[in-house]
Amino acid sequence: MPDDDFQAFVEQRYTALLRTAYLLCGSRDRAEDVLQNALAAALPQWRRMEHPEAYLRRVMVNQLANGWRRPIREIVTAVLPDRARHAGDAVEDRDELWRALRRLPVRMRAVLVLRYWEDRSEQETAQILGVTVGTVKSHSSRGLARLRELIEPGPSAALTTANGGN
Repeated sequence: MPDDDFQAFVEQRYTALLRTAYLLCGSRDRAEDVLQNALAAALPQWRRMEHPEAYLRRVMVNQLANGWRRPIREIVTAVLPDRARHAGDAVEDRDELWRALRRLPVRMRAVLVLRYWEDRSEQETAQILGVTVGTVKSHSSRGLARLRELIEPGPSAALTTANGGN
């Protein structure tokens, strides 16, 4: 793509890319920084890119992963039943989901955002992240289970809290 197209691409896709960055990091200010850094990395390679949006997503995910490296400690529990919903819960549910999503490891969060927010296939998600389809499947499964646990802790979490953390 010619350099002249870079500005048009950014103007056309900026909002969608910013939304993805926000979902990945949970902060609008940080999302803008992450996206700007990704765009700065893309500009010198613009003429050679076949899939600029995929490249930008991968740069954003890698940038966040490099900044947040930490050991992954998660406990996978049995699937919890969905809780009852009320008409006024939409905003609370969304906020609760964002808070829970931010607590996931960055790669797992990236898989969930790409698969379920952006409605990407397992193959597309794997390609964007540079992982295997099997990794996407396992991160999806574990990520959704972890979100369920974070949104509505199961009986073992309630028992631990009631016993003072023992």
